[in-house]
Amino acid sequence: MSLVAIAIMSGCKPSLDDLTVWKEVFPSPDGSIVAVAYTIQNGGFGSANIETIVDLKQLGSGSGTTVLGLDCDGPMPRPYTLDNIANRGGSVDLTVHWIDATHLQLNYSNHPRVESISKDAYGVSISSVEEK
Repeated sequence: MSLVAIAIMSGCKPSLDDLTVWKEVFPSPDGSIVAVAYTIQNGGFGSANIETIVDLKQLGSGSGTTVLGLDCDGPMPRPYTLDNIANRGGSVDLTVHWIDATHLQLNYSNHPRVESISKDAYGVSISSVEEK
C-alpha cells in the first residue's frame, strides 16, 4: 500500500501551520496587545481557498479574538509556501498599522469577501478600509 493511500485512509489532515503562507506579529506601541495577521492557503478538490485573518491577543492571555477575516481567490505570489516576504499581506495586500495603543488601522485591496469584521476588541478601536 502506498504512503498516499495510508495517509488518506488514516484521515491525515494538514495543520494550520502547514497551510500558513504568511504570518506576521504587530505589537501595539505600549506592548500590551499584539495583532497577529496570517494567510492560510488551502488546496484541494472543492475546498481550495485563501483566507487572511487578523487576531488580537492580550499579552499573557492564551486566547485571542478574530477582528478581521477575508476570503479571496488569489493568486499568491509563492503558493503553498510560508514566505513572509513574497506573500506579505496575503492575496489582499493587507497592511496593519497601530495609530496608537488604542487604535489599529487595517487596509486591504483586491475585493475580498469579508467573512468577519470587528470595530473594537480589548479596548482597541479598529478601522478597516478596502483600498481601490
